[in-house]
Amino acid sequence: VHLGKKSCQNLMKIYIWKKRKDGIFIFNLSKTLKKINLAARAIVGIKNPIEIIAISNESIAQRAVMKFSQFIGCQMIVGRWTPGKLTNQSCKTFSEPQLIILADPESDIQPLIESSYVNIPTIAFCNTASSLKFVDIAIPGNNDNKHSVALLWWMLTREVLRIKGEISKTEKWDIPIDIFLSRNETD
Repeated sequence: VHLGKKSCQNLMKIYIWKKRKDGIFIFNLSKTLKKINLAARAIVGIKNPIEIIAISNESIAQRAVMKFSQFIGCQMIVGRWTPGKLTNQSCKTFSEPQLIILADPESDIQPLIESSYVNIPTIAFCNTASSLKFVDIAIPGNNDNKHSVALLWWMLTREVLRIKGEISKTEKWDIPIDIFLSRNETD
């Protein structure tokens, strides 16, 4: 979760702890935890969770998005995004969510742009090289590694359920991170 890339966008520098000798940026995990808490509070602020859409275009995060949606009760879109879903009322899949959550603002650029056209708040898991343009709440972390992606989505899910009071804040959550982990055909 803490390892970024060798490049860093200017706005992502506030989430960096330091740069390793090999050029890889390392995230400040306390800032990641604060942003997860902020995002969870924003998610809980939406009265009807079905008005939230969790989105992943890349296969690495699709299972995590599915599990997040299952636990929170929100909509999910994994795989190809239908252009116009948020902006074209004549589109068969037109939707007007209160909030969208993106696994990666780089690969999920189309829903990010569409949400900016219609003023839908956006939460996104952002790596060091991610642009924060149109992102309202950036959760800093490695979104290129399947283990990191699973952990970040698991932590967000757990925090949302804790704030809602559905699970205890003091006891360990009995759901393993493994169920959020992307699977290959060989796994």
